[in-house]
Amino acid sequence: MQGDITRQPVSAIVNAANSSLLGGGGVDGAIHRAGGPAVLEACRAIRARQGGCKTGEAVITTGGRLPAGHVIHTVGPVWNGGHKGEPALLASCYRNSLRLAEENQLASVAFPGISTGIYGYPKKEAAAVAVREVQQWLAAHEWPQTVVFVAFDEENRQLYEQQLTPA
Repeated sequence: MQGDITRQPVSAIVNAANSSLLGGGGVDGAIHRAGGPAVLEACRAIRARQGGCKTGEAVITTGGRLPAGHVIHTVGPVWNGGHKGEPALLASCYRNSLRLAEENQLASVAFPGISTGIYGYPKKEAAAVAVREVQQWLAAHEWPQTVVFVAFDEENRQLYEQQLTPA
């Protein structure tokens, strides 16, 4: 769907975070602003405990003031031409986010386009990785029961729709 991920009535939204977990631009900044101080404080506690979050990994916090009860923060790879493990790291973002949803028995999760903003991952390739990883996960696991891809704009919505339409 096309829309604002911070307004999704799901169990968890995924944040395309940076490794500091302290907020930034794009979807990360929007989630921190909408979630309020509780999200930032939870991120600070994780940062103090484990130094942040590494690329491809994910951590979970409260959703603060968001409709979603939780935020799963994952750090996507910076695009460097695709020859430095970017596809595998991006796939890991989706798997680790879904693993946290399963561990917390979250019924529904909404994903943005991870790494497609300032990190420069090509949108079409990122959508392909996202859809493949989520479909494989859902085929083998009970949680989450629903996954929504939330596109910020029409271009991204169409890219996800193309990936989700059988050939």
